Amino acid sequence: MPLAEIPLCVWRKRSRTFVFRGQSIRYWTAGQGEPLLLIHGFPTASWDWHYLWQPLAQRYRVIACDMLGFGDSAKPLNHSYSLLEQADLQQALLAYLQVEQPIHVLAHDYGDSVAQELLARHYENQIEVASCVFLNGGLFPETHRPVLMQKLLLSPLGWMIGRAFTRDGLVKSFRQIFGPQTSPTESELDDFWSLIETHRGPRIMHKLISYIPERRVQRDRWVTAMQRDEVPLRVIDGEVDPISGAHMVKRYRELIADADTVLLPGIGHYPQIEAPVQVLKHYLAFRERLELPPRKVACS
Repeated sequence: MPLAEIPLCVWRKRSRTFVFRGQSIRYWTAGQGEPLLLIHGFPTASWDWHYLWQPLAQRYRVIACDMLGFGDSAKPLNHSYSLLEQADLQQALLAYLQVEQPIHVLAHDYGDSVAQELLARHYENQIEVASCVFLNGGLFPETHRPVLMQKLLLSPLGWMIGRAFTRDGLVKSFRQIFGPQTSPTESELDDFWSLIETHRGPRIMHKLISYIPERRVQRDRWVTAMQRDEVPLRVIDGEVDPISGAHMVKRYRELIADADTVLLPGIGHYPQIEAPVQVLKHYLAFRERLELPPRKVACS
């Protein structure tokens, strides 16, 4: 049975605001129970989670924000955007909401890198992470295959490319990365574009794309944290994603002992939009496994 959509106009009305380092940040929270932090990807926003929002809120206290430079949050022009600062933002939001319990994390794309930073900070005793599930994202720089638009934004002419970015450019990019049978509708594309265009977002896209070289700098620290095997991890991945599909999962299995991975056949880069029922099923199965009491071993 399909999951109910939350229209963007309704989603926006449910948002709240807090101030992070002088910048206005839009956030959402719902439900009760263990805190579950949802972290969105590039170039979209927390509305990416709208299919999963209500089902997850029935079980957990779900929390999400549009990160700095994304969606309906502030998009300052003269700012150096950083994944480390986005992790600071997530921690600031949790502090603002007075979340003191260990947090569970569900992340996608750019958000995977922020989650990796939070995981590294867990082992540095800066935050307590209870579990982490990654959807399609560049967990390893060596497996990340950027699309043409990302390459252009990284070039010396990136500032011009970003300012010239249009809905048509978004459509072309998304056609490359969604599954062949799960392309977004025209209405969804309108909504994705609205979130990018808000606050003149295209003019900072070349600044946001700096996350790709930043991943390379942090790579060893982040991979080491994933290899510690103290925080339960799972990857739920759209198999046909050209950016971080089956080839990324193959690398994950090579580097992470007892790797817990789920591949979704025919699904591309946005599994939470393309196959939300499957993502929900595999996420809840992961959480239920964590809640099972340890098995008693009989001794003779």
